[in-house]
Amino acid sequence: MAIHSARTTSPAAKAAFAAGAAVLLTLSLASCSADPADATGTDTTGVSYAADENTLVFGVVPDSVDTQTNYQPLMDYIGQETGKTVEYHESTDYAALIEAAIAGKIDVASFSGFTYITATNNGAAITPISSIVTTEGEVPGYYSQAIVPADSDITTLEEFAGKKVCFVDPSSTSGYLFPSYNLLEAGVDPVADVTPVFAGKHDVSVQKVGEGKECEVGFAEDSEVAKSDKVKVIAETMVPGAPIVVSDTLPDELKTTLTEVLGQVTIDDIITSGVTSADTQAFRDTFYATEPVDDAYYDTIRDICVKTSASQCQG
Repeated sequence: MAIHSARTTSPAAKAAFAAGAAVLLTLSLASCSADPADATGTDTTGVSYAADENTLVFGVVPDSVDTQTNYQPLMDYIGQETGKTVEYHESTDYAALIEAAIAGKIDVASFSGFTYITATNNGAAITPISSIVTTEGEVPGYYSQAIVPADSDITTLEEFAGKKVCFVDPSSTSGYLFPSYNLLEAGVDPVADVTPVFAGKHDVSVQKVGEGKECEVGFAEDSEVAKSDKVKVIAETMVPGAPIVVSDTLPDELKTTLTEVLGQVTIDDIITSGVTSADTQAFRDTFYATEPVDDAYYDTIRDICVKTSASQCQG
C-alpha cells in the first residue's frame, strides 16, 4: 500500500511553477477586495483548501487496481474525525502528484519518500506526519526488491547489464531511485547499461518481469512482488516508509486535528471509532497502523539523491 531516467526539469514542472506564480498573483489581488475567500478556498489570512472549506482532497498515485479500495476506510476515518467530505484524487503518475502538491490541489496525500523530497524541493508546502505499517511490530518502511522470472538463472544485480529492466516510474522511490543507486553500486549504469522500461505501477512491473518479454528483469515494492509466483527476489533494500503528508496551507487547528488523527492510529482504533469499512480482510492486509515520521526521516533519500545525481531530486 505504500504509496511509488535522469532528466532535467520537465516542461510540465516548469508550467506548474508558472501556474503557481499566476495563482499567487491572483490571490494577492483578490486580498484587496472585500471578499474573504475566493473560489479555490483561499482567504485573506493565507489559509487555503484544494477545493473548499468543507472538503479535504486526498491524493494518491495508484500502486495497483485496488488502491482506492485500500484507502477508502482511512478516508472514511478522516472524514468522520474532521467532519469534512474526503474526496479521492488519483494522479496518473508521481509527476502529476508532485505538480498537484505544488499547485495546492491536495490537502492530504500519500507520497513515496522520493516524491515527497522532489515535491518539497520544488516548492510544495507539505509536511509529513506519519507512515503506514502493515504488520504489528513493524517500523515504517518497506523493501525495494530486484526481481527476475521465477525460472531465471540470474542471481546478481551485475547480471542486469544489457537487459531490458522494468522500473516503475522515474519518480518512484522503490521503483527507480533505490534501484538506480543499487545498480550503480553494482557497477551498472541504470541508463546507459540497460534498456529502461517504465511500467507505471508496481504490479505492472511485476507482471511484465514475470512474463519475461517486455522486461527481462526489474524492480518493485515487496507488497506487490509477494502476490506473484511468476517472479523471484534476488536482492532487496529497505526504503523509508512512504509518508502521509498534510498541506501547510490548511488552518492550524485542522492541521493539528489531522496530525492527531493520522499520526499514530491502529486499525482497531479506526474500527472502534465506528468506521465499519475498516473491518475487512482486504484492509487488514494493507493497514495495521500509522507511526509518526518527520522530515528528517527522509534524509537517507536526500543522501541517495546526491549519490545518484538524479535530476528528479532537484529543486
